[in-house]
Amino acid sequence: MHHLSLQAIRRAPANRHGNSLGAESRLGIIKEERRAMPENAYYAIITPYYKEERRLLERCIDSVRNQTLRTDHFLVADGFPQDWIDTAGVRHLKLDRNHADNGNTPRGVGALLAIAEGYSAIGLLDADNWYSPDHVEACLSAASRASVYCDYVIAQRTFRRLDESIMPISEDANHVDTSCLFFLRGAFSVLPHWAMMPRRLSPACDRVISSVLVERKLVAARVAKPTVHFQTLYKAHYRALGETPPPEGTRSVPIRKMNEWLGSLPRREGEIARRLMGFTAAEAGGKPQRNDKCPCGSGRKYKQCHGAA
Repeated sequence: MHHLSLQAIRRAPANRHGNSLGAESRLGIIKEERRAMPENAYYAIITPYYKEERRLLERCIDSVRNQTLRTDHFLVADGFPQDWIDTAGVRHLKLDRNHADNGNTPRGVGALLAIAEGYSAIGLLDADNWYSPDHVEACLSAASRASVYCDYVIAQRTFRRLDESIMPISEDANHVDTSCLFFLRGAFSVLPHWAMMPRRLSPACDRVISSVLVERKLVAARVAKPTVHFQTLYKAHYRALGETPPPEGTRSVPIRKMNEWLGSLPRREGEIARRLMGFTAAEAGGKPQRNDKCPCGSGRKYKQCHGAA
């Protein structure tokens, strides 16, 4: 039997076809971007969607359209395409059925297409979340300041009520939300595992991917300020503040049950599950030692961060 702990686990619209950046105050950031990326660099954001309301999708689309660096947006319908998106100025991909895996399949399909088309960096944005206008710029700036080659960037997020007001909630030190991950080419090999991991683990997909990134010893940079905005429906977030959760509120991700399922698999099946998740014994020298600095970029020891029991 195998037990794998998931816990270790400024407005200037522009796009790929024309960059409207030009203000002298932004030259420093542009130079940093050019040092980190090829001259023809361009960036993709992948958003899977299911049956989200149009207003949420429009907010998401607008936040990518308003990025200060040229950015293309891929929206991937998971079985229920909305026709108005065809004229929304995005790449609209339509899968013919719902995959019931928390957006993992459309997320993986969109990411693979972006890799095949030669994008220089790929971000992920859930349909009910949105970015600050300088999100992509801030991620690239953080990557350019890394002392070694950077493989991916971890952004910070705010927690928002349904009316978009900010909730004073602290992020779990060991958790990186899907929408806070920004992949550079050194980490592209991890992206397909969103679509490959066992469906039973899909509610914790970001924890799985974060653990794979750490186990492969890929190098992360961190954005200091929040540039991702997470509209939370988790009941625990509201109750922690003494507030009544919204009627459509959801429970926290059942990490313990997922670990129990993984631990119950026969040896061979557990080995296959690990491979589908992205873990292989041959990857990048294996797991960091407990007292090593955690590769996620937090500055803490691995045993106190992603290696915590």
